[in-house]
Amino acid sequence: MTTTSPPRTTLAAAARGLTKTYGRGDARVHALRGVDLDLPRGRFTAIMGPSGSGKSTLMHCLAGLEQADAGTITVGGTGLGTLDDDALTVFRREHIGFVFQAYNLLPMLTAEQNIVLPYELAGRRVEPAVTERARLLAETLGVADRLGHRPAELSGGQQQRVAIARALITEPDLLFADEPTGNLDSATSQEVLEQLRRSVDELGQTVVMVTHEPDAAAFADDVVTLADGRIA
Repeated sequence: MTTTSPPRTTLAAAARGLTKTYGRGDARVHALRGVDLDLPRGRFTAIMGPSGSGKSTLMHCLAGLEQADAGTITVGGTGLGTLDDDALTVFRREHIGFVFQAYNLLPMLTAEQNIVLPYELAGRRVEPAVTERARLLAETLGVADRLGHRPAELSGGQQQRVAIARALITEPDLLFADEPTGNLDSATSQEVLEQLRRSVDELGQTVVMVTHEPDAAAFADDVVTLADGRIA
């Protein structure tokens, strides 16, 4: 199953009236309470808030990893609510990239093989154009000289940069970064954040980062602050 390319708009994604609750009765938690949000294409947005504010839930809903109880989400012109489970899986693979606190690189593969892995998982051939893009991304992100190395031979910052390149290889409408510097020291964190910033400035990528760190959010164009499931 394949998805057709959605129309390009000035917004990478938009959410309207998102609500999400967990549990029942006295244990009921209102994670999102009617959230409206626009994510402009080609910008770096940070989502901030204390623990329990709903920032991770918002990211998971925007990425199609969780379903909101009410509201609508549009990514790249496609309404996520119009897709069945199979179509949503394909859409996520082709249009959404993820960078997590844990790098999730496969230890037996080289950096270059990890970067092109999304094509392998989709059962698609790694054409020369894909290899060329992988090398361009590696150069942009400062790991071009490490493409033949396996993850154990890379520093934490280099591993995270490889993970960013892997997330960008399919040219996604949105790149979600969930606390991407959580396992890194301050100097390496700054390097990774600078690379995310470069992916916006030099590659035109749209980045949405969940963070609780003001220093990290300072790299973003826009900062969205959540409190008790609402945009503060």
